[in-house]
Amino acid sequence: MADTIRLRVVTPSRLVLDEDVDEVTAHGELGEFGVLPNHIAFLSTLVPGELSYKQGAIKRSLFVSGGYAEVLDNVMTVLAPSAEFAAEIDPGRAQRARERTEKVLSDPNLEEAERTAAEEAAKRAAARLEVASREARR
Repeated sequence: MADTIRLRVVTPSRLVLDEDVDEVTAHGELGEFGVLPNHIAFLSTLVPGELSYKQGAIKRSLFVSGGYAEVLDNVMTVLAPSAEFAAEIDPGRAQRARERTEKVLSDPNLEEAERTAAEEAAKRAAARLEVASREARR
């Protein structure tokens, strides 16, 4: 039995993370889920939010903008459009993005497709701010 699970986080532009970890927590379409060593094969879509992992007593966090997570043979692979460590997040930029989307969403004449896109952008901005602030509290 394995004591750790390999966590790989990949975006179209880079390999964000490739390390052995003790556990992983992520947010799927059906809610939050955790992965430990020797987890059953698993596939899930991801929603924008925090992906956290533990290595011993240390807990780290990343923001993932959605994507897919696959668990197979003690390897969890996350394919995401974008991902960034909490330290890489610019809170001011994320706050400005959130404010822009709130302004767009306040328009009562907004087309449905534009509303959907703005709501998704607002979720991403809020999740980025949450990950950055949670890491700052640690």
